[in-house]
Amino acid sequence: MQAAPRKPVLTVDAIIEIEGGIVLIKRKNPPPGWAIPGGFVDYGETLEDAVRREAKEETRLDIKLIRQFHTYSDPKRDPRHHTVSTIFIATAAGKPKAGDDAREVGIFNKDNLPEDIAFDHRQILEDYFSGKY
Repeated sequence: MQAAPRKPVLTVDAIIEIEGGIVLIKRKNPPPGWAIPGGFVDYGETLEDAVRREAKEETRLDIKLIRQFHTYSDPKRDPRHHTVSTIFIATAAGKPKAGDDAREVGIFNKDNLPEDIAFDHRQILEDYFSGKY
């Protein structure tokens, strides 16, 4: 019997625009660093439902999706395994609070991004702030 072929894992992330900046979470679990809120898509879940759920779990915010931004698929983007992530731009009202696997939550802009950013999220944020997509 042949082994099942290996496939990338599907994830989603939300660039949440709020109070003149964007929300990032500081991760509790490896890999360390600040990250765009997001996570894994569950079987039977749409990308849109997954990103709303992940944003709520990590920031306690109910987000309103504006649009899909871009999909990132470099096999090296996540040191744990090959992931493919669709990024959404969203808005929210209220004050974000760290939840689930978020140690902290912060609001940042182009000029004050933290040094320690996980995954390929620095590149994603550079693309976002530059208007590339």
